[in-house]
Amino acid sequence: MLRMKRIIAPALIIYGGAFAYADTEHAIDMNNLSETQVTMADVSKSGAAGKSFIAATIINAPMQTLCSVIQDYSGYPGFMPNMEKVKVTRAADQTALVDMTLKLPLGKIKKYRLKMEPKTSQQSCQLSWKLVPWEGLKTEETIADTAGYWQLVPYQQDRSKTVVKYFVYTDPGPIPMGLGWIVDSMSKDSIPKTLEALRNKVHY
Repeated sequence: MLRMKRIIAPALIIYGGAFAYADTEHAIDMNNLSETQVTMADVSKSGAAGKSFIAATIINAPMQTLCSVIQDYSGYPGFMPNMEKVKVTRAADQTALVDMTLKLPLGKIKKYRLKMEPKTSQQSCQLSWKLVPWEGLKTEETIADTAGYWQLVPYQQDRSKTVVKYFVYTDPGPIPMGLGWIVDSMSKDSIPKTLEALRNKVHY
C-alpha cells in the first residue's frame, strides 16, 4: 500500500535543468513510518522541468544487508521496475558509472548513464547518483536529467530493522503527445514499487 501527500518543498531548487536538493526531511513524517507501507511525497518545484518525489519506509532487515543490495548495481534488474539491463564500470575511488536500459510499456526504451557515489559508515549507508553524458545516444533514446539518493539508517526502536529513504528527480525531456505517462512510469509509479521490491528481496 502507498500513502502519498502533495508537498512543495522550498528546499528543492532547480537550476536550469540541473538540480540541487537540500533538506527534504520535513516532507515526510519520519516518526510515523510503517513497516508494511511506503509513504511518498511529491516535492516537485512549481514550474520545474522535471518531477521530484521522496519516499520512505521501514524494512525488516539490517542496514548492512540493504546497503549491499543497493550497491550491487549489476543486480538492479532483479528488483528495479522496468530495468532491463545494466553495465557497470567501477572506479578506484568507490564511485561507478552505470549504463542503464529501461524497457517501458508499449515497447519504449530509455537509456542513460549514472555516476554512483556511495558513502557508508556504521551509522548510515548513503548512495547518491547523477546523470553524466553517454555519447552516441539520440535525444529520443535518453532522458534530459535525473539525480537522487538512497539513505539508510538503523531503526532506533529495533536496530535489526532499517529506515529507508529514497529521493528521485527525473526530467525525461520532450515527451510526444499522448506519451505523458512516461513521466509517471519513470518516477511516481516506480518509486513505491522499488521500495516494495527491495522489501521483498530481503524478506526473511
